Amino acid sequence: MKRRVRRGLRRGRLTLLVLLLGGCAAPPAREPGSAPARGEFAARTLADDGLKQFLAANLGGVPARWDFEALAWVAFYYHPALELARAQWSTTQAAQRTAAARANPTLTVAPGFDGTHQAGVSPWFPSVNLDFLFPPSSRRRDQQEVARAEAEAARLSILAAAWAVRAELRSALADVAAAARRETAVQAQVAVQRALLALQQRRETAGLASAGEVGPLRLAVLRLDAAAVEASAQQAAGRARVAAALGVPGAALAGLALPAPVATAHMSAAALAAAQRESLRSRSDVLVALAKVRSAESAIAGETARRYPDFHLGPGYQYDQGQNKWSIALSLELPLFNRNEGPIAEALGRRAEAAAHLIAVQAQAIAAIESAAARQAALATQLEHAGRVRAEAAHLDALAQQRFDRGGADQVERQAARLELVLAEEAVAEAAAAAAQASGQLEDALQVPFPNLATLGETARLNDLKVP
Repeated sequence: MKRRVRRGLRRGRLTLLVLLLGGCAAPPAREPGSAPARGEFAARTLADDGLKQFLAANLGGVPARWDFEALAWVAFYYHPALELARAQWSTTQAAQRTAAARANPTLTVAPGFDGTHQAGVSPWFPSVNLDFLFPPSSRRRDQQEVARAEAEAARLSILAAAWAVRAELRSALADVAAAARRETAVQAQVAVQRALLALQQRRETAGLASAGEVGPLRLAVLRLDAAAVEASAQQAAGRARVAAALGVPGAALAGLALPAPVATAHMSAAALAAAQRESLRSRSDVLVALAKVRSAESAIAGETARRYPDFHLGPGYQYDQGQNKWSIALSLELPLFNRNEGPIAEALGRRAEAAAHLIAVQAQAIAAIESAAARQAALATQLEHAGRVRAEAAHLDALAQQRFDRGGADQVERQAARLELVLAEEAVAEAAAAAAQASGQLEDALQVPFPNLATLGETARLNDLKVP
C-alpha cells in the first residue's frame, strides 16, 4: 500500500505540474485588454471547440458523463485564477531576464567653449566619456538566483491556484447535492404528513379527534412546504456557484445533471502516514515557502557581495582647441562609513522570516491532513451508524405494513412508521454527503489529484496527460 501511495502521489504531482505549470496543452492566452480568446464570458459553454481540444489533449476526448474530475478540467481551462497565476509566472520569468542582463555603459557628451581663445585657434573643446560598470561576478549570479527562486515560487503558485479552484468546485457541487437531497427528503416528509393530516381531519369530522390534534399537523405541512421551496432556491444558488467555480455563465449548465461528490474508501494508518510524508514534499504551499527560503538565501549572498564596491571603467576623449586628448578613468566606491551592514541584516531577517514561514506552513499542512483524516474516520462511523438506524426503521416499517395488511394497525400507525423511515433515509443521505465532503477535504489537504486515495497507484484518470 505504501508503494502504491508513494507512486500515485509522484505521478499525480508530475501530471498536474506538467499541465498547470505550462508543460502541456494549456488554454490559449489572450492579449491584455482584449476579449477572451475563447469568446465573451456569456458565450462560454461546455461545447466550446477550444475546450474540446483541451480535453482531448488531456483526457483523450470529451467525457461521456460530466463527473467531478471532468468538470475539474473544465475549471482548469476557464477559471481566471489560473490565467492570473500564469500571467504572474510570466512576469517573474521576465524578471529573470532582467537579472541576467548586463548593465549598459553610460555615454557623457560635454561640449566646451573658450571665450578667451587666441586668434586662429578653435574655441571649442568638446569631450566624450564612457562609463562601464563591472560589478563583482558573484553579485550578478546571486541576483539571478533570487530571480530564479521567485520565478519558481510563482510557477508553483499555479498549482496552488489549481487546488483552490478544484476545492471550490467540489464544495459547490456538494452544496447542490445537499440541497437536492434536502428537497427530495422534505417532499417525502410532506407526502407522509399530508396523509397523516388527512387521517386526522377525517377523525375530527367523525368526532374522534380534536382541533388541537389537527392544528400541529397542518402547521407541520406548511413548514415543510416552506422548507421545500427554500431547498429548491438553495439548489439554484448552488448551481450558480458551480458555474462560477467553472468560470462559465449559469446558462452553460442548463439541463446538465451535476455530479455529487462521493466518499472514498477509508485509508489505513500506514497508507495515510506514507501519503502524509510524500505530501509534505509535494504540497504547493510547502514548495512555495521553500522557494522563498532559497530566494532569501540568495539575497543574503547578494547583499554580502555588495560589501565589495562596483568597479567603473571610464575611457574618454577630448578635442581641446585643435588637440586630441585621450583619458581613462578608474572609479569605485570607498567603503569608509559602512560596509552594507544594514541591508545584510535586513536580508538575514527576511531569511529567518522565510524559514519560520516554512515551518508554519508545514505545521499547518500536518494539522490539516490529520484533521481531515480524523473527520473522515468520524463521519465514516457516523454513516455506518445511520445505515444501521435506517435498516431498523425499514424493518419496523415492514412490520407496520404487515400489521396494517392483517388489520392489526390503522393508517396513523402505518404512516408514522413510514415517516420514521423517511427521516432515517434523510439522515443516511446527510451522513453520506458529509462523508464525501470529508474525503474531498482530505484529498485537498494531501493535494493528491486522484479520485480514490486508497488506490492511488492504480488510478489513471489524471495520469494520461497528453504532452504535445
